Amino acid sequence: MAGVLHLLLLWLLVRVSEPRDYVGSGLDFGASIERILPSVSHRANGSIFYGIMFDAGSTGTRVHIYTFMQKESNRLPILDNEMFQSVKPGLSAYADTPEKAGDTVKQLLDVAKSTVPRVEWKRTPVMLKATAGLRMLPPSKAHALLQEVQDVFEDSPFYVPADSVSIMDGTSEGVLAWVSVNFLTGQLYPNTRKSVGILDLGGGSTQVTFLPKKTTKRFPPDYTASFSMFNTTYKLYTHSYSGNGIKAAQLAAIGALDSKAPKGKVFQSACLPKNYKGKISFGGLIYKVSGKPGGSTGYKSCYREMLKVVKGFIQEPDDMEDSWIYAFSYYFDHAVEAGLVDEARGGAVQVRDFRGRAKEVCNKMSMYNPDYPFLCMDLTYITCLLKSGYGFEEETVLKLTKKLHNVEASWALGATLSYFEHFSIV
Repeated sequence: MAGVLHLLLLWLLVRVSEPRDYVGSGLDFGASIERILPSVSHRANGSIFYGIMFDAGSTGTRVHIYTFMQKESNRLPILDNEMFQSVKPGLSAYADTPEKAGDTVKQLLDVAKSTVPRVEWKRTPVMLKATAGLRMLPPSKAHALLQEVQDVFEDSPFYVPADSVSIMDGTSEGVLAWVSVNFLTGQLYPNTRKSVGILDLGGGSTQVTFLPKKTTKRFPPDYTASFSMFNTTYKLYTHSYSGNGIKAAQLAAIGALDSKAPKGKVFQSACLPKNYKGKISFGGLIYKVSGKPGGSTGYKSCYREMLKVVKGFIQEPDDMEDSWIYAFSYYFDHAVEAGLVDEARGGAVQVRDFRGRAKEVCNKMSMYNPDYPFLCMDLTYITCLLKSGYGFEEETVLKLTKKLHNVEASWALGATLSYFEHFSIV
């Protein structure tokens, strides 16, 4: 465990300098920790410092509070602990009432205050990165939300870097998650090309990132990102599909995504039980939805509906089949709902397992679980995305997880660590 965490902190060598360029700076973190954080607390067992990262997603806001330890000045620090908390809905739900977004952030800042010792507050950086939820909003509304967060941060007792609040592009989201997962699984070592690929399924967007085995393969420029680590340059295949997250896909399949939720309009879906009436909340809007009382239902009808969201929008990636693939976020959540994996342990499934459970749920919708009325739609979309989008075979294995070594599987840790290269806290 200590070896994995020690290796993970080598990510401090990576600097995110451009949206699609990740270039190592050669920073000797162990030697420069006193310069970067000159006021770190000294304890008998080493120096302790903290970082706070907010993940403002489309369906919720999460805070990650990391505790780092520097035992020796000439050694890299280790990740000692992570405190995680989340709330719903996402900030984009408050597009017309940004002050409510501020209240959400204040609530999570209280968690940070109770985690970080008071004496460390003024030298602990606090940051927020927004993803697809805010990327899909009109710029003026997104700016108003970010400004509200900035004001809340400024009123907090924590250190607020100049670029602490921003919207993160999809490429950075995918790459940072890939680096974090590969470090946490111990798959990335100097002078090796062994790694795992990742699939991330959010509410508004979905990402695929992996290291191609065929280094001579040419990909479109907007499907690649490069960074240097261990004196090696890695060129990743990575792409973020905006509008293909699970919540956006639900709406897109029934023609509601760009409709601005007209009053009184009810959108029907073959993926819902015939007599079902409910709603989908996304991006601050509420859409009324129902089944099709006189129409066809079942897996085949639902698949045709979801295929409209995938076909022509998702590109089949090359060279990924030979890698271990880790899938998280809504892949994991819906697999838990479907009973495919245990919530505490996660597990490995094949693509055929998603398809099989989708058929079972969709073809018996009259017996649906009232806690999960959208399970047919969600499992079918995941199956459609994996098979008709990414082109995975039935036997392709996905490792589904929420945490790795008790650390949330997401881009947040990588983003936090990268910031320490830029700090000059006095």
